[in-house]
Amino acid sequence: MKNYSAFLILLFIFISACGSSLKTEFTMTATLQTATAAMWTGTPTPSATSTPTNTPTPTLTLTPTLTPTPTISLTPTITFTPTFDFPKVTVNKALAACKFGPAKAYLWKFDLKLGDKGIVWGRSPYNDWLYVKMDRWNDGCWLSPYVVDVQGDVNTVIVEQIRLWITNALYGPPGDVRAVRDGDQVTVTWDDVYMTQDDDRGYFLDVWVCQDGNYVWMPTAMPDQYHTYVTFTDGPGCPQPSGGKIYTVEKHGYTSPVEIPWPSN
Repeated sequence: MKNYSAFLILLFIFISACGSSLKTEFTMTATLQTATAAMWTGTPTPSATSTPTNTPTPTLTLTPTLTPTPTISLTPTITFTPTFDFPKVTVNKALAACKFGPAKAYLWKFDLKLGDKGIVWGRSPYNDWLYVKMDRWNDGCWLSPYVVDVQGDVNTVIVEQIRLWITNALYGPPGDVRAVRDGDQVTVTWDDVYMTQDDDRGYFLDVWVCQDGNYVWMPTAMPDQYHTYVTFTDGPGCPQPSGGKIYTVEKHGYTSPVEIPWPSN
């Protein structure tokens, strides 16, 4: 490239010398030199280099995960209901009877021995006898408070109703039951009921009478089948009517009762 430019300059000088004046030649020479110099010394204008702009990398903002606040469950307070403490009894006699009802007139139900223990389930509506459940027996029965030592308050138990063991399997109730008054004396009679000697426990009369203005319970037992009458004292002055029922009694229990036709005052 440089040799080719030099050749053109020399050719131009030669042609100018042949056909131009010295002044013109000088001017042209200067011009050519300038042009040549420009060609030889021309410095290329650098192209502008673009400076890359840093694109900021976005910062990842983490959204916090909400941790639920645990709900506090209240633990219920357990309130214990106290168990009722039944009064306790201990037999203080060498031999005692636990009966079907709260009186000596009732049939013997269980035998009791010295030291036997139990609890009081109820008390009599008519006297101080106790309805008990003894450890040796599966069923309840009645006993006098004088044959046991009592631990606890018997007034905390219910008034128990009298429940007789009724059986009509072998024998029937008395027949032809009558009651005759003579002043304050009322005599009750009935026909005898045949029973074997082993089974025979007589009769039981569950009677209420009026004495001195008081309404009195008179449970009465007849010893055997041959005793077929009994007399009660029954006067005036009570708001409740006198009267009662009679049962045949054998060793297994009581027959169905018969109402006594009690005479009025």
